Amino acid sequence: MGKILRETAKPSANSSSASPSSAAPATTSSTSVTETVRGSHQFKITGYSLSKGIGIGKYMPSEQFSVGGYDWAIYFYPDGKSVEDNATYVSLFIALASDGTDVRALFELTLLDQSGKERHKVHSHFERTLESGPYTLKYRGSMWGYKRFFKRTALETSDYLKDDCLSVNCSVGVVRSRTEGPKIYTIAIPPSSIGQQFGQLLENRKGSDVNFEVDGEIFAAHKLVLAARSPVFRAQLFGPMKDQNTQCIKVEDMEAPVFKALLHFIYWDSLPDMHELTGLNSKWASTLMAQHLLAAADRYGLERLRLKCEASLCEDVAINTVATTLALAEQHHCFQLKAVCLKFIATSENLRAVMQTDGFEYLKESCPSVLTELLEYVARFTEHSDFMCKHRNEALLDGSDINGRRVKQRL
Repeated sequence: MGKILRETAKPSANSSSASPSSAAPATTSSTSVTETVRGSHQFKITGYSLSKGIGIGKYMPSEQFSVGGYDWAIYFYPDGKSVEDNATYVSLFIALASDGTDVRALFELTLLDQSGKERHKVHSHFERTLESGPYTLKYRGSMWGYKRFFKRTALETSDYLKDDCLSVNCSVGVVRSRTEGPKIYTIAIPPSSIGQQFGQLLENRKGSDVNFEVDGEIFAAHKLVLAARSPVFRAQLFGPMKDQNTQCIKVEDMEAPVFKALLHFIYWDSLPDMHELTGLNSKWASTLMAQHLLAAADRYGLERLRLKCEASLCEDVAINTVATTLALAEQHHCFQLKAVCLKFIATSENLRAVMQTDGFEYLKESCPSVLTELLEYVARFTEHSDFMCKHRNEALLDGSDINGRRVKQRL
């Protein structure tokens, strides 16, 4: 192995006269940045008159909301917070609802004028100089606000109360400090392309070692990719009961476009263009594909895909698809989707229209218990109980399809 030779330079006349003490001193810098992370929450109090008499010191809380890494809540005291005020005033506070020590923050509490004149009652730390700086909340449960926020007699005759309802807006600005030093580099980091690389692996079929036959079409794939993404494929391809013939595994009860979309998600980690995949340019086609994909995702244990389909179906609930979607939600344990469907149908106008669809007949056949739950839900939240009772009996007693056939939807 050759040696690495270094040439030793002779000292020059200038270098011999230089000394370490004559070099310029190094200068560094940093900056302390203090800023607020701001967020807001609107709290609506309905049935104000019914809240009176709850008791002095007792409050009605808002939902918790997060700002600056901490949870907060608005506390409204209909009878006031202090015994000495004898329920003369209502009290309003903002409270730290999560663990924290010496949390510094700015606050704004606004009682909204509901007359349209925008004469809101505002108490704010923002847009003004505070002599003692931001307010400090020492621990969880610490509060800032006003014991005597508004005199009750004045409030009840004001434009702030409308239809027995009050509306409060709360803004929180959590104060944070950080130290910044100079950046000595700028490196542009491209976004991850792993999904695209795996997607190209699916498209060019290079190295594929398993084939699937679905509704007469053949799909080539890679065992390791499928096993890494799906516990069902892992068991099917590598488990004790694995398929012996991987030259062509037949997939029953699934249509080819659905399996193609399933493979696309496994490799790309995203959904394909539904219109391009189905050849149909309609919202109904996308909804139908999402319904089929939901079932396929549950079948192969692809939780993220199942949730994406559930979210998509929640956004696209419609008269002609809601009954089928409700049946799928029950069969595949999609509780949020089920709640959305029940709420959508919970008017007599929607129910009448939904009951005329083929999907409602499918719901009657496949999920009679959900049908009972649906009708009880509608009867409970509407005033049309006679209508409900009539159609509940019809739906439960008539087990046959209106058209004398079972509904099967195809792409």
